[in-house]
Amino acid sequence: MDADVVIVGAGPVGLMLAGELCLAGVRPLILERQPRLRETPKASGFNGQIVELLRYRGLLDRVEAASGRPVVPAPGAPFGGVHLDFSHLADPPVRVVHLPQPRLERLLGERASELGAGIRRGYEVAGVSQDDATVAADVRGPDGPYRVTARYLVGCDGAHSKVRDTAGIGFPGTTYPEVNRLAQVTVPDSVTRLDNGDLDVPGLGRIRAGFTRTDRGVFGFGSLTHGGLLVQTTEDDPDISDDAPMTLTEFRDSIRRVLGADLPLGDVTRLSRYGFQARQAERYRDGRILLAGDAAHQFPATGIGINFGMLDAVNLAWKLAAVIAGWAPAGLLDTYHDERHFAGARALLQTQAQVALRRGQDPAAEALRELFLHLLADEQPLRRLGALIAGTSIRCPMPGPGQHALAGSFAPDLTLHTGQGTTSVAELMHAARPVLLDLAGRQDLREAARDWQPRIDIHTAQTDHRPADALLIRPDAHIAWAAAAGEPAGTAVPALRGALSRWFGIPRPVQNRPGVLERG
Repeated sequence: MDADVVIVGAGPVGLMLAGELCLAGVRPLILERQPRLRETPKASGFNGQIVELLRYRGLLDRVEAASGRPVVPAPGAPFGGVHLDFSHLADPPVRVVHLPQPRLERLLGERASELGAGIRRGYEVAGVSQDDATVAADVRGPDGPYRVTARYLVGCDGAHSKVRDTAGIGFPGTTYPEVNRLAQVTVPDSVTRLDNGDLDVPGLGRIRAGFTRTDRGVFGFGSLTHGGLLVQTTEDDPDISDDAPMTLTEFRDSIRRVLGADLPLGDVTRLSRYGFQARQAERYRDGRILLAGDAAHQFPATGIGINFGMLDAVNLAWKLAAVIAGWAPAGLLDTYHDERHFAGARALLQTQAQVALRRGQDPAAEALRELFLHLLADEQPLRRLGALIAGTSIRCPMPGPGQHALAGSFAPDLTLHTGQGTTSVAELMHAARPVLLDLAGRQDLREAARDWQPRIDIHTAQTDHRPADALLIRPDAHIAWAAAAGEPAGTAVPALRGALSRWFGIPRPVQNRPGVLERG
């Protein structure tokens, strides 16, 4: 076979998946139909839970270096035509990275290559097929058609996924008539940029920074770091085609329709058009073919696709690697669909709610938006909605009775004091390996876990205000099991062994226990 796993698509999701697979000892091959890296950004940044996960992989320093700006808490966020204000919160629930998508793809591609992934650009997948042992992709490349085979294939090839279509996986949902036109521009001297960010336009007057709603659509703009503006219009246009590139004339005409007047423009460095869909694949796995990212879900709101897609990749990688290595317990790979389809459905819920909020133009809709903002004046609902946007409120369902409150959640980054010095949960997760973290000197739990070495790492440490006696952390940084403070061995040991078997397979007894390496 040409690879352990073929990944179709070299966007952020496919590249993140390739890096994660390499960390787990798997040989991935990425096939990308575009012959070179894209220069036009589909997104100017990203936010959400993936920001913390990148820190847990030791990548956030590289991300900040590529961005040229530090990762900061978001002072606010758009939500269905209203603005959520996080600026007064001591610890805002959303962190944002200002990094255009081409730079993110370059960074993730360099990392994947460093780790050993193969990336072939200019190779378009025309179809996929599978049998009980392999999956094959029919490819059109620079040297003509040929076939690539692997153990598994993952479609990370976007909303119009060829992998999903040829695998026969349904993609039900709704296409909305809204058309969004976007441009990066400068404005001539005749347009005055005011100190508060507003624009003063001859013949039109003042336009407030942010979003301006008219009875013909929405006009929005914001300042970019290099001094230009990001300008957007939104209007219903159900007959528009996505196939033809957007022209400057089309963009000017849209501004005129929405504002009722012309906006003078200077240099234009980006023009793009996109619509909104609310769709989710019926299943994320069909035998040896899997889906991740936009191939699996499309959300009718911007700003969350990269987050949820890259989190798909992190969830999938270690499970796929376990199957390829031969130690995965029965049903492990199916939990990818269970967990990430649930996460996608939650994201779809809040983004469809945004559609309902933003589309209404009558006084009743204005009243709804005003009441919505009134309810969010309280900190708790504002934080809850922020966590929903970021994906930080989603917990992986953990089977078994009497689960600890932390089970299924993203592991907190505790400061850890060990015999070798101070470290953290984030540093332990750099290698993307399972970790049993003993925080209470529980030799009984460490002894119970030794049969699973070297599949898992065992660490002992102390921390202030420990949340549990011990944590079993999956490679995707989610807690698979936790022992309550002071929980007796009679319940903690069997529960730990059950969780280890459920996630990391049948144990392999160690012959010489005194010689077993125990990290930490």
